Amino acid sequence: MLLRSLRPPRASRALPVRALASSPPTAESLVCAHTRARRPGPTLLFRTMTNMQQAGPEAAYRLVDFVNASPTPFHAVQAASARLEKAGFVKIREQDDWEHNIKPGAKYYFTRNQSALLAFTIPQKWQPGAGVSIVATHVDSPNLRVRPVSKRTKAGYLQVGIETYGGGIWHSWFDRDLALAGRVVLADKNGNFNSKLVRIDKPLLRIPTLAIHLDRGASDNFHFNTETEFVPILGLVASKLNAPSNASEPPKNASDIQGNHHPALLSLLADHLSVAPEYIHDFELHLYDHQPAVLGGLNNEFIFSPRMDNQFSSFAAVEAISTFAASSSFNVLDGNVNCIALFNHEEIGSVSTSGAESSLIPFVLQRLSPTPAAYAQSVARSFLVSADMGHAIHPNYTSKHEDNHAPLVNGGVVIKTNAKQRYASDSIGTFVVKKLIEKKGGKVQEYEVRNDMPCGSTVGPMLSKIGVRTVDVGCAMLSMHSIRETAGSEDVQHAIDLFTAFFEGFSDIDKALTVE
Repeated sequence: MLLRSLRPPRASRALPVRALASSPPTAESLVCAHTRARRPGPTLLFRTMTNMQQAGPEAAYRLVDFVNASPTPFHAVQAASARLEKAGFVKIREQDDWEHNIKPGAKYYFTRNQSALLAFTIPQKWQPGAGVSIVATHVDSPNLRVRPVSKRTKAGYLQVGIETYGGGIWHSWFDRDLALAGRVVLADKNGNFNSKLVRIDKPLLRIPTLAIHLDRGASDNFHFNTETEFVPILGLVASKLNAPSNASEPPKNASDIQGNHHPALLSLLADHLSVAPEYIHDFELHLYDHQPAVLGGLNNEFIFSPRMDNQFSSFAAVEAISTFAASSSFNVLDGNVNCIALFNHEEIGSVSTSGAESSLIPFVLQRLSPTPAAYAQSVARSFLVSADMGHAIHPNYTSKHEDNHAPLVNGGVVIKTNAKQRYASDSIGTFVVKKLIEKKGGKVQEYEVRNDMPCGSTVGPMLSKIGVRTVDVGCAMLSMHSIRETAGSEDVQHAIDLFTAFFEGFSDIDKALTVE
């Protein structure tokens, strides 16, 4: 395949696409659907030829493709599923009979609620009681979500009621071109229902700031109420959109949502799904930044993108296990089961059926080692790498980092430590990660928060309660939880290399390590 380094950067705008079915498409179709561009004019051609001289790492371009195809956790799980199927993974279901269907030397994945994914490979000589080497990430990010009753009208504007999700830097959402994506519950003509993914990939909504002439202090002290001053506009009130119907309306069924949202919004959804509006029975819609992820900086050393926290780590995990499963290392006869877990709802505490505090990891361990004795052995032999993005030192705010723990963008994998166990790392886990990075000739950075600042957390501490040895790592980034974040293009391969080394070589390191 022609290396991406010989190609021009991805197009700056994606065309609108139709609904994506809940069954995963091919990886190629996902990339094409979200990166197909209009025919370039002379100016764009000139810029393209200029930027060809600034090619970045191949892995970073693939991450950009993944992020641009994944405006919601649902789409991220779909894109990950497509990549895994391309690598030969077979989809199974939680309700399947694993004892008869799971075979040594095979590779599988399953999803839960379209928003979490686990994939694993089975060694040739696998037996119940074997350990599981897990890379755990999350695919959700702070964003805005359409309310169950979103219909609002004020001062001549059609507005859409939204709820904030997670701890976002909400001021960064003002004056952005916002699109809509998510999943919709549809009826069919036979009376059955199914959930389909949808993406309205156009500048559809906007949260406008107040002109400085009307708020002279805004530049010095910008405050706003997220309930009353943070409501997106969808359009202008027009008689053709909101004309009252003279016909008597039939009684409303409990599953009828037609009165909860603007008819224009429902019609737009229906058009993208190729159904009549009355076939839409419910939905979960997320607002997202219409501007696509790109490589930037003088030498394309940066990734300017939404959702780096934590689709960056999720992409690296998917790439690592897919690459491992297609390599000669997969034919090793013994060793641990290798596994990746892409969770939902980390940004709000992980307490859900698809979050890290759900039954997903214990479920896999128990299904692979069903007896109490085998389960206990498996837990003792397992190891979990919790992968979430870390805080790079900011050139304008250097005092926010402890002097000796100031990770750099593109400086390599960051090991995150906290004595209060907000991160799960200890000396054993740190040692294992360093040995794995050595195998790929990589670099290690350390992060520990200042004593006068609170520390964030990850899925690591809650998963460590199972009894599995756990370490917290990530790659350094700027502007975490902004609508536009900044990560390092070189760090993508650093993360992939660590996870690949983990899948290839953890068992050997573990055999040589004695901890009573």
